[in-house]
Amino acid sequence: MGSSLCPACASCMGLLCSPRPRPLQNLLLLLWTLLSCGSEVSAQGPGEWTPWGSWTRCSSSCGRGVSVRSRRCIRFPGEEPCSGDSHEYRLCQLPDCSPGAMPFRDLQCALYNGRPVLGDQKTYQWVPFHGAPNQCDLNCLAKGQAFYHSFGRVLDGTPCSPGAQGLCVAGRCLNAGCDGVLGSGALEDRCGRCGGANDSCLFVQRVFRDAGAFAGYWNVTLIPVGARHIRVVQRSRNHLALMGGDGRYVFNGNWAVSPPGTYEAAGTRVVYTRAAGLEETLQAAGPTSQDLLLQVLLREPNPGVQFEFWLPGERYGPFQAQAQVLGWAQRQPQLREVEPQPPQLLDSPMARAPTRAPVFQARVLGSHRQAQETRYEVRILLIYKNHSPLRTREYVWAPGPCPCPPLAPHREYLLAVRRLVSPDGTQDRLLLPHAGYARPWSPAEDSRARLTARRCPG
Repeated sequence: MGSSLCPACASCMGLLCSPRPRPLQNLLLLLWTLLSCGSEVSAQGPGEWTPWGSWTRCSSSCGRGVSVRSRRCIRFPGEEPCSGDSHEYRLCQLPDCSPGAMPFRDLQCALYNGRPVLGDQKTYQWVPFHGAPNQCDLNCLAKGQAFYHSFGRVLDGTPCSPGAQGLCVAGRCLNAGCDGVLGSGALEDRCGRCGGANDSCLFVQRVFRDAGAFAGYWNVTLIPVGARHIRVVQRSRNHLALMGGDGRYVFNGNWAVSPPGTYEAAGTRVVYTRAAGLEETLQAAGPTSQDLLLQVLLREPNPGVQFEFWLPGERYGPFQAQAQVLGWAQRQPQLREVEPQPPQLLDSPMARAPTRAPVFQARVLGSHRQAQETRYEVRILLIYKNHSPLRTREYVWAPGPCPCPPLAPHREYLLAVRRLVSPDGTQDRLLLPHAGYARPWSPAEDSRARLTARRCPG
């Protein structure tokens, strides 16, 4: 079968099919084929781009500007144009301009000062005019006059308008993506990755529902290093409180309510708001540079504190370990949502009269199921607050057929219980109701109990 290709093209086809062609060799072969075969080649499909050239110098000598690189489309006669752009623009950031430096657009308008530009010999002094339709045209207002003149496009890298993030490029106002390329539209995902798909971090979303046995500061969650897009909401007369890694409160600490506003903490800005409808919010973009401790200052039973943040996958394990040390139960992260649950409000006398609740540290020696109750034998190790004497060994009763909350033998807990004395004085019992306070003892729980005992003596 005859071939319609000329000898040069036939030899080229053999070379083009050789293994591992180099880009420069490919380009030379295409050019040689085009020159040798002329219009005899019947090519189809799009052309081929040359490699990108180097980036140019920044268009500005200070502040923000643009740098550009270009490429060429090589195609045979009959081929379609290459798909894509021949130029790419990148944001370049230089040291800030000095306070007295003339803005870039003002400088471009000033180039026409004292020059006849309207067909007569009259000259004007020009300043930027920002009320024209196209903000990337060099629209300049004649000083002392009621007209402006457009001198064409502004130079690449000129801000679209005062204070705007967009820059003018080839007559268009473009914003830089997270990749620094103007007009790319690339965005950071919730994990902080440019163009990512939220697959390198975990979304932690929970509701802190512990009702609280007494007024004071209660730990809600640890917000660890690297957390992003932090959001906390609570709706009650209680107050959110935030503590830094150095043990100092960022706001609402030491029983003093701070004003709403923006606070600097852990390398990010924390926006704290308090609305008239008793709603409080805390928001921070992150990432945090150190651990933060979120607390709630209880003044009334806790209806729930909702919190969420995104955490790098490799930091979730250490976060769980730290949370467990602080006495919080280990839980798995929620992917998206938390199932709404009715808030558990305290209805016990302990909630209405917290100073009457014995609060102590105890070691569980054993438990015994008795009818519809569970009896725990405990050894009292430290008493924080009490109205009547406690023996070294006491019995704590939990109502119901199952021990709730369960207390493990040979472990130490911080307990806040109810003391029930019968009218005739024959029975004196320590009762741990379902809404009672029983948390594994830890230094953090000890500090909180001591603070509460000091603030609420008796």
